[in-house]
Amino acid sequence: MITRRSLLGAASMAALSGCTSMGSRPSTNSAVAVAAPPPAPDMPAFYGPIPDETFPVPAVPAGVVPQRYWRRRVANPFPDHAAGTIIVDPNAFYLHLVEGDGSAMRYGIGVGRQGFSWAGDAVVQYRRKWPRWKAPDDMVARQPELAPYSVAAGGMDPGLKNPLGARALYLFQNGEDTLYRIHGNPEANSIGRAVSSGCIRLLNHDIIDLHDRVRDGSKVVVRPSTMPDALA
Repeated sequence: MITRRSLLGAASMAALSGCTSMGSRPSTNSAVAVAAPPPAPDMPAFYGPIPDETFPVPAVPAGVVPQRYWRRRVANPFPDHAAGTIIVDPNAFYLHLVEGDGSAMRYGIGVGRQGFSWAGDAVVQYRRKWPRWKAPDDMVARQPELAPYSVAAGGMDPGLKNPLGARALYLFQNGEDTLYRIHGNPEANSIGRAVSSGCIRLLNHDIIDLHDRVRDGSKVVVRPSTMPDALA
């Protein structure tokens, strides 16, 4: 059974500092040599601009998403699941779409913080392109500034700043909406982090790709999270 906890909008990022190195011999020169960071690897072409979308999607900037979270086809690590099944592993920050030839498409994801995560089985009841986002009532109660985007108000218009991004997969169990989604994401730096309110985030480029590969009724398995209540 899916366990649903309260949704909470939150995000936090950690700053990285560079290292400096100085020569061992005393010097009157006050200049400090700063170690140059390694160049960011080039992003694959499929993370370039997508100009023909309803809202043109910009390229994913280099150096933001770690290479291990880039979309790729891998050997299927879940051979007991049928082709078409979506497996979400929040501890590894991966979503796998099982294929029928012993392979799987793997996507990097952002997940819910501990205390706002969930696990269980569901189905993709339906999919939407450029969906509206409707803030749940309990979220609006905590954050009144979200009232213009409430269910009663009709939600937030689609667009690049919409929290659901370019696509959303709506997860149901036993015919009832779980209120959890697999969706796009306007914040590339959240991939590989536990910062969302329980839903599964992908890069907009990746949710577009996943949306086109899955079908309504596809099975979704979300594995339990064992992460501490902190950024991963």
